[in-house]
Amino acid sequence: MDHQSYENPLITRYASEKMSQIWSAQTKFSTWRKLWVYLAEAQRELGLPISEKQIAEMRDHTDDIDFETARRLEKSTRHDVMAHIQTFALVCPTAAPIIHWGATSCYVTDNTDLLLLKKSFELIQRRLAQAIFALADFADTHQRTPCLGLTHLQAAQPTTMGKRACIWIQDLIDDLTTIEFRSSALRARGAKGTTGTQASFLELFDGDHARVVRLDQLIAEKLGFQASYPITGQTYSRKIDCHVLDALSGIAQSAHKIATDIRLLSSRKELDEPFETNQIGSSAMAYKRNPMRSERICSLARFVISLQSSTANTLATQWLERTLDDSANRRIVLPQAFLAIDAVLMLLANIATGLVAYPKMMEKHLREELPFMATENLLMAAVAAGGDRQKIHERIRVLSQEAAQKIKLEGGENNLIQRLVADEAFSHVDISRLLEPLDYVGRSPQQVVEFLAQYVQPLRKKFPAETEVDIQV
Repeated sequence: MDHQSYENPLITRYASEKMSQIWSAQTKFSTWRKLWVYLAEAQRELGLPISEKQIAEMRDHTDDIDFETARRLEKSTRHDVMAHIQTFALVCPTAAPIIHWGATSCYVTDNTDLLLLKKSFELIQRRLAQAIFALADFADTHQRTPCLGLTHLQAAQPTTMGKRACIWIQDLIDDLTTIEFRSSALRARGAKGTTGTQASFLELFDGDHARVVRLDQLIAEKLGFQASYPITGQTYSRKIDCHVLDALSGIAQSAHKIATDIRLLSSRKELDEPFETNQIGSSAMAYKRNPMRSERICSLARFVISLQSSTANTLATQWLERTLDDSANRRIVLPQAFLAIDAVLMLLANIATGLVAYPKMMEKHLREELPFMATENLLMAAVAAGGDRQKIHERIRVLSQEAAQKIKLEGGENNLIQRLVADEAFSHVDISRLLEPLDYVGRSPQQVVEFLAQYVQPLRKKFPAETEVDIQV
């Protein structure tokens, strides 16, 4: 590392080595060579004059890529696929005449991209499962921890911390369902020829349509796909890339919301993300304990959301059978979107495993607002004790306004309960009995138990290896 050139922080700081390897040059170009092997194997099976010796020679050199030679050849040819064909041919002299026989560049580029998308989706599914399970453990622990609900960022009906976490989890499960669907829907491009008509292969097989169809099927199977797309131009439809970015953007949106909630609750001193012994929150303010991991999630998630428009515009501007203005954009957008989401989900799982809740602070904030929350119950209790509903409602309104003014104008504490206790209209009501926080959270604890059992537990069986989460960031 010479430190004289720009380095992508997604690689050096954020994403995992696993995701980086999927999108590495070694993986990409080894897959190109494997695709040339698959093509030769399939063509031989279907009767073309290709020897086993030629195929064996190609197999022996799928991974030993001379990147410097390929770089030099691309500089002179201005064509990456031809440069790699020539580089491959140098170490496969016997097979050289049949490498890429009947194929177009997108045979290797698009089939490889589809395989990398599939592998990336598989890793993202595991990352999502890890984040879901870590948050589920937190939700289970705090299913009965009451806290103040906030709508419009203003005090609202109480909930529990566990219920709030389940709202986060439900979004992630929805994302997982989307990723699973999009992954299962991926197909190979197959062997379609220059503009998707399969004309070159029809020529090779002397007009035998059945063998051309079978060639397409064999390529898909060898790549690990159940089928290939029935219709393509020179490329597979860039609509597929849109679906991929839509799914990744969906994860980014969910993670951004979760991380933002954690940041807000951290400000209220109700939650803290993990904070290591020697971690520094601020170079100037030594007391600071900033939610930097959550902030990083928001930063990376915003980047992924912004990439969504690139694939949409690429699809919209693909002219007729194909135009090359997709190429440079896709080389950047597809890998970086996956690298960023990989980082986001690792951060989220890491935060969730070490998330620290402060029930006493939650109770403090809840009790500050609980007198207002309890007024409806107090109204009903006073009426049941023989009071006039309309008169009691008016007394509550007046006393509530007075208490609110004291808080806002004088910075005082909420003394609504003391005002009510001293008011004759409530002399026959046991007000203290109506101030238990858990009495105001509705079915929140039960919802947590039911949700985890019905929706998370089946995922634990589906992703057993991800149940134990230990991700370092």
